[in-house]
Amino acid sequence: MITTVLGRVLFLIYVIVGNTHITQCYRDLDSRKKTKPFPVLVLILMYFVEAHPVQWVLLVALVASWLGDILLIPKGNRWFCAGGISFAIAHVCFMLIYLPNIAFEPVKLSIFAFPAVIYLIFTVLTMLEVKPDTPKVMRYAMAFYLITNSTMNLFALAQLVALKNFGAALAYLGAVLFFISDCCLYLVRYSERPEMVYKKHYTVMCTYLTALAFIIMGMLELQ
Repeated sequence: MITTVLGRVLFLIYVIVGNTHITQCYRDLDSRKKTKPFPVLVLILMYFVEAHPVQWVLLVALVASWLGDILLIPKGNRWFCAGGISFAIAHVCFMLIYLPNIAFEPVKLSIFAFPAVIYLIFTVLTMLEVKPDTPKVMRYAMAFYLITNSTMNLFALAQLVALKNFGAALAYLGAVLFFISDCCLYLVRYSERPEMVYKKHYTVMCTYLTALAFIIMGMLELQ
C-alpha cells in the first residue's frame, strides 16, 4: 500500500494529527475547530506522494472533502449546505473512481437490492430524527445528500463484488464508515436528541477520518 518512506512519514503524521483532533472532540474542546482542517490536508499530501500515477478525480474527492471540513466549522444552515455540496462532489468523484473497476455484466442487480434497502432504511430513520422546525429545503437537501452517499456505497460494493480483493474491501469499509459518520453528523447537528451519538463530534470525526484513510489505502492497493 504505502511504499515510500515519505509516504509512511506522512501517514504517521496523519494518524498523530487525526488523533489529536478526535481527542479534542472527545473532550469537547473549542480547539477542535482549529485542528479540524489539518488531518485531511496531510492525507492529500500522502496520496500525492504515493499514487503512481495520481488519479486526479480521487485527488479532487479528497480536496472536496477537505473543503467540506472547513465549511462545516461555522454554525448555520447555509454553511451546512455548502459543506454538504462539497461532500456530495466528493462522493460523485468516488463513484467515478470506482466505475472503471465495476464489471456490470457478471454482477446481478438483485445482489444490491438488500444493501440498497438497508441504506434507505437508515437514511429514513436519520431524517426522522431531524428537528421538525428544520426548513423543508434543508430537509430535502439533507435527504438527497444521504442518498448520494448511499449510492457511492453501492458503487464501492459493486467494485468489491467485481474485484473480490483486499483493496476493494478496504475501500468499501471506508464507504460504510463515511455513511455512518454522515448519519451521526445529522443527529449531532439537527436532532433533538444529539446525545444518542456517543461523544457527539468524537464519533463523527473518528468514523470520518478512518473512512477516508481506508478509501485511499484501498485505492492505492488497487493501483
